[in-house]
Amino acid sequence: MIRSLCDRAAVWTFVIGMLLGAEGMSLTGAAAARADEATALKIGLLLDLSSGSAEVYRDRQRAFELAIKHVNEGGGVFGLPVAVAVADATADPEKAVAAARRLVEVEGVHAIVGPNASASALPVAEQVTGPASIPTVSFSATSPALTAVADNDFLFRTALSDVSQGPVLARLARERGFDNVGLLHVDDPWGRGLAAAFEAAWDGPVKAVPVDPGETEFLSALRESASGGAQALVVISFETAALAMVREAIDNGLYDHFVFGDGAKRPSLVHALGGARLGNMYGTGPASAPESAASAAWEAAWVAEYGALPVLAYVKEAYDATVALALAAQAAGRLDGAAIRDRLRAVGASPGTVVHVGPSGIADALRILADGGEVDYEGASGSMDWDGNGDLRRGHIGIWRFTEDERIEEVRAVAFGN
Repeated sequence: MIRSLCDRAAVWTFVIGMLLGAEGMSLTGAAAARADEATALKIGLLLDLSSGSAEVYRDRQRAFELAIKHVNEGGGVFGLPVAVAVADATADPEKAVAAARRLVEVEGVHAIVGPNASASALPVAEQVTGPASIPTVSFSATSPALTAVADNDFLFRTALSDVSQGPVLARLARERGFDNVGLLHVDDPWGRGLAAAFEAAWDGPVKAVPVDPGETEFLSALRESASGGAQALVVISFETAALAMVREAIDNGLYDHFVFGDGAKRPSLVHALGGARLGNMYGTGPASAPESAASAAWEAAWVAEYGALPVLAYVKEAYDATVALALAAQAAGRLDGAAIRDRLRAVGASPGTVVHVGPSGIADALRILADGGEVDYEGASGSMDWDGNGDLRRGHIGIWRFTEDERIEEVRAVAFGN
């Protein structure tokens, strides 16, 4: 009896297969999507976890985790919870490449958020994620050199290129009453790119001096930068070096006034040097669109999850990078890297139903995409409208300042693009 039922089942399987044979090609995509649905989307976070201050990577990692939580609370991708893997990019580009390889080859991630540094993003895109067809969205790699990187179109950014920040930094220095400045910048892709963008927009004398990324003493470079009669020092460096630069400049009577790039937007600087010295010193960095409903929703969700809002840069951008990859995978209907990449631009731009951050907004987006519709994700940090190079078409650059009571205060946002 059992054998008879099995024989009949085999016959019916053969007959159904013959009847559907003509439709085989049209079912291939759906079958592939169902096969992919059996495997959860896995997103890797590639972040420098071992250098600089813990508060920097902590809030960016929290933003990644909050995005994953919101996606999974919204139903997940293909109805499955998104899986994660985390790797330490360190401050060494070679180690970042090795960490990216581990995410791809060992952890089996389908997409990557990061790396955070331009110096690492360049080789990772060229040597790992581009050749392996792994869509990658960096939230803070801002070097203009990344626009033309040989990435096979797999590197995107939720942070504006520094072609936008440089002119705002130059305008800020002028607004502060300076017409002759010194400039110290870290000699890496980020520092060179932002310094070049600043100099291109600056219309006065400037003495720019590059410093090695591993340098710890800056007196010689400071003296050189001040040799042309500079009234203020423009600091384009990361936290530890920026603190040393400013301290040496003050202690040696070379500068009393400073203007900062985004890498120095750290409470540790004003805490270490005091509000009497750094109060009312200004800088630039990323900013959300003023009066943004998406930004307000994200801030409410962040406070509910973690308490006080972060003051550091590129936190909202880390959240948006994660959500965009999840939505692109849902829109693609499969986990193939090229398919996800090809949907990234679509989920962040019109046409489509505008959706916002948070579990309910992301749940709506996932449902619309699962039903074959289109969405326009308005991120916590701003528009996710990418151009052909994976650069944002528009956004905002923020102006901030250190206060005398040792806080960081947001002053205003300057629009970039249309």
